[in-house]
Amino acid sequence: MYHEVHGEALSGGTVLLSSGLGGAGSFWAPQLQALCRHCRVVTYDQRGTGRSAEPLPDPYSIAVMADDVTAILDELGIGRCHFVGHALGGLVGLDLALRRPDRIGSLVLVNAWARGDAHTTRCFDVRRDLLRIGPEAYVRAQPLFLYPAPWMARNAERLAREHEHAVAHFQGTDTLLKRIAALLAFDVADRLGEIACPTLVAAARDDLLVPWTASETLAAGIPGARLWVTAEGGHGFTVTEPDAFNAALCGFLAGQSA
Repeated sequence: MYHEVHGEALSGGTVLLSSGLGGAGSFWAPQLQALCRHCRVVTYDQRGTGRSAEPLPDPYSIAVMADDVTAILDELGIGRCHFVGHALGGLVGLDLALRRPDRIGSLVLVNAWARGDAHTTRCFDVRRDLLRIGPEAYVRAQPLFLYPAPWMARNAERLAREHEHAVAHFQGTDTLLKRIAALLAFDVADRLGEIACPTLVAAARDDLLVPWTASETLAAGIPGARLWVTAEGGHGFTVTEPDAFNAALCGFLAGQSA
C-alpha cells in the first residue's frame, strides 16, 4: 500500500497514523509538523482508498486492515510503533493491541469505540442510504458528520474544495459499504482489560457521529488509560482544533519516550 515516511527516527521513535473511514494519510497533515520535531512519522492510504485504490478482499474486516499495518511496518523494518488512530483507524489500533501487542509501543485512540452503539449505527445507516443515492449525495453530507456548524460556516470555501476533491477521488460505493460493514461488526467491549500498552483516549464533546461517552468507556476499560476531552471540534477535531490536540498528543508521546 502507498505510504510515506516523514522526519527521522529521533528520541520519540516511530509514530504510525491511521485515518478513519476516508482512509487517506493526508488527513493527518495538521499533525505532521508537531510530530516530526521529535518522531519519525508514517502515514498511509488504507487499502481501497487514495493511492492504494484496489478491490477489497472477501471477507473484509478490521483485522485485515490491521494486518495491512503490520505489513507496512515489516516493509519499513519497524519492530514497534506508537499507533495513533482516528475512528476506524482507532479500531485498527485496538485490534493490533490485542492480536499483535509486540508491535505497539503505545496507543492513541481518537473518537474511537469498543462497540458501536445505536446512535453511531444510525449515523452509518444514513451514510449507506446516501451511498445508494449516489457519490455526490454521500460526499455533500460528509462535513455534517465531521465538523461543527460554526467551523463549517467559517470555512465554506475550504469545504467546497474538499467536496470537489472527494468527488474526483471517490473510493467507490462497494469499497465504502465493505468498510462500513467492517467497522460496524467490530466489537472488543469484553476484551479492553487485555490491552497492556500505555493508552491515550481523545474525544470531542460535540462529536455528532461518535458520542464522547464511547471514549469514556474505552478509557474506563483499558488499564491505566488516560482520557482527554475537548469541548468542541466535532468528529474531525484533529483538523478543526489541531493546536489543542497536538499539544495533548505530543505530551503523551513525550511521556512514553521518557
